This record gives sequence, structure tokens and C-alpha cells, in this order.
Amino acid sequence: MVEKLSFSKGQRLRALFIIANIMFFILIGIIVLVPLWKVIADSFDEKASLIQFRMLPADFTLDAYKMILEQDRLYRPFLISVATTVIGTLCSLTVTTLFAYGLSQKELLGKKIFLTYVLVTMVFRAGIIPIYTAVSKLGLVDTLISVVVIILVDAYYLILMKNFFSTIPVDIIDAAEIDGCSPLRVFMQIILPLSKAGLAAIGLFIVVNYWNMFFEYLMFINDTKLYNFQVKVRELVLNADTAGMEQTEFSTQTLRNSVVVLTIVPVLILYPIVQKYFVTGVNLGAVKE
Repeated sequence: MVEKLSFSKGQRLRALFIIANIMFFILIGIIVLVPLWKVIADSFDEKASLIQFRMLPADFTLDAYKMILEQDRLYRPFLISVATTVIGTLCSLTVTTLFAYGLSQKELLGKKIFLTYVLVTMVFRAGIIPIYTAVSKLGLVDTLISVVVIILVDAYYLILMKNFFSTIPVDIIDAAEIDGCSPLRVFMQIILPLSKAGLAAIGLFIVVNYWNMFFEYLMFINDTKLYNFQVKVRELVLNADTAGMEQTEFSTQTLRNSVVVLTIVPVLILYPIVQKYFVTGVNLGAVKE
């Protein structure tokens, strides 16, 4: 229930604090939404420019979107992005949840050692050269497996999921074990269904990470046929710049903004689907020690 603001004696500071909070978050919202709106508006503006700010397109056009969608060479990279995102997310969720569930068990031998190892990786990163060397030694260079496994497990998501599993009452697990459930069956039929909020929360993060992968493809993939959507649309923009876009009626900036909009559309579509679980999953997984 939302309490009404009161400026009576003893309530004025609280009311001013609430008003200040509201104004602050409105300001943050404007700072975030205005640049996003400009990108969207410029993607439909035939004469979009970096030095001109318009909230609405001056000369409305869909030519930039048509140009991108008519590029046959983008279909394969798009499917590669979808495939690596889906497969990578499923694999990452599988490994993360299994590892996190093990760490959430109080009787796990060597739990402190494993947990310390995970926490250390959050602070100290191996760096580009050791990672590339490891991938090369495994023979994964120039394969899509390399871009899937490179971010397979993230320590932050692992800790988040481990804390989420700790919120599940132990009595439920004990009751299942008394009924004859094996540890794997308890995990699959009881723990995972109760963890939809946590899975949705970290799943959305993982999807965004895989979908936005760019540098990893340039680093581990030499075969241009295996490039993803982000790499190819960047090439499209660069080629448009070098070609001068003489055959188009819209500006290069219009094309750039159209590319940005198209690359964020899949995530924008996915977010409302998992949004009802997202906040709950992050909060529950963050407050439990």
C-alpha cells in the first residue's frame, strides 16, 4: 500500500526525501531514455546527423532497415548468433546451476576451497594472451565452440545462483529424499522448478552476453563464414563509410542507428517475457549469505 505524503510536523523531512528520490530517478530515467530515443528516431531519419538533435525524424524513411534486411550475407551470421546464444545460454545455465547447487550444500567437502577459487576469479582475470593460448592448445580456434565456452561460467552469476539455492528450505529437500528421490531427481524435479526466478535473472544476463559477443569472434575465429551478426553488421557500416554511400538516399548515421536498433530488438523482445521473474530472482539471490 502506497502511503500518502504528509507535510505535517514530524513528516516533512520524510516527504522531502521521497520527493527528492522521485526527482532523482526521473532524472536518471531521462538520462537513459533520451539517448536511446535519439538512436531510434535517427534510425528513421533520412538526414540523421551526430551534430543535430531531433526527437522526431525530419525526413522519415525505412530505407536503412530495408537495406540491412535485404542483405543475404547477413542471414547466416544472424542464424549463427541465434544458435550460439541459445546453445551457449543452455550450456552456461547447466554448468552454473550444477556448480552453484553443489556449493550451496553445507556438507560439501572442500566447499571453502571451491568457493575461494570462484571468488578469486572475480578479482583476478587471466588476460587475453593466456585465454587465447588455452583455447589454441585445446584446438578450439576457428570453431564456434570457442566462443561458447569462453564465457561459459561467470563467477558473479555463480555466486548469485548459489545464494538463490540457499533460500530454498532444506525441509523440502529432506522430504523428497525420504520419499526415495535421488540427488539428481531432487535437483531436476524440485530445485529447478523452484528456481525459475533465479534462472530467469541470470539467464537474461547470459543471453545478452552471448548475443553481444563481438571481440571474441575477431579473436578466436579466422573463417569469416563463422562470424556472427554483430561482426557482419559492423562490416556493413564500415563498407558503407568507405564507399561513401553514393547509391543511397540516407546518411551513414541513419544506417548506424538502424544497426543498433536491430541488434537490441531480440533482447527487448525477451526482457518483458522474463521481467516478472527478473527482479525477484536478483533480490532473492543477493540478500542471502
